[in-house]
Amino acid sequence: MRAAQWTIALETKGEEPAPAVQGRRTSLSGVCYLTMGLLVLLLGLVFASMYVYRYFFITQLPRESVFHCGVLYEDSLYSPFKGQLELHEDVKIYIEENYEQINVPVPQFGGSDPADIIHDFQRGLTAYHDITLDKCYVIELNTTIVMPPRNLWELLVNVKKGTYLPQTYIIQEEMIATEHVSDMEQLGSFIYRLCSGKETYRLKRRNARRRISRRETGNCHRIRHFENTFVVETVICKKS
Repeated sequence: MRAAQWTIALETKGEEPAPAVQGRRTSLSGVCYLTMGLLVLLLGLVFASMYVYRYFFITQLPRESVFHCGVLYEDSLYSPFKGQLELHEDVKIYIEENYEQINVPVPQFGGSDPADIIHDFQRGLTAYHDITLDKCYVIELNTTIVMPPRNLWELLVNVKKGTYLPQTYIIQEEMIATEHVSDMEQLGSFIYRLCSGKETYRLKRRNARRRISRRETGNCHRIRHFENTFVVETVICKKS
């Protein structure tokens, strides 16, 4: 009688672990599925982040800051019978440093000097290096004419598919050379690199009531350039 009772007790103890083992297997399976689900979710987030970064952030950053540009324009005063004129220039835009560097080669039509130009928006200054004279001229930055780096970059990117900017017009600004600049470092590092070792003068804008003709500018030099949707003719004259 006792032996039978012991045997039954042993059988009962041997049957108890089965539900626990099954529960462990179920828990492990749940953990595996949960882990796989988390991995899939993380991978989805990674690919989504890459997509957003590629198509929304990278496209807003300048991939290229060097442009070779050309513009067609009409000059009714100096070339009324020549029709459209061409102006070419190389533009380098530095958005983070907040300045623009422009190189104007020798123009095809003549009457204008080749030049290197820097628009420094940090210092609020513009420097013209007249390559023909090998002299520098510095003046306060005219933000009504010169587009900021980001805006100019967006303009050039939008027209990059074509060779030329849309046909446009020309305006004129006249300036007078005043005092000689001796302390070049006060002009900032960008203009310093451009004008170091060259005669440098301050400029003062003259309020132009009308566009001056060539006969009136015997002691003047012209630089034609564009940093906007129109061409600017900068006339730099000696102080009389």
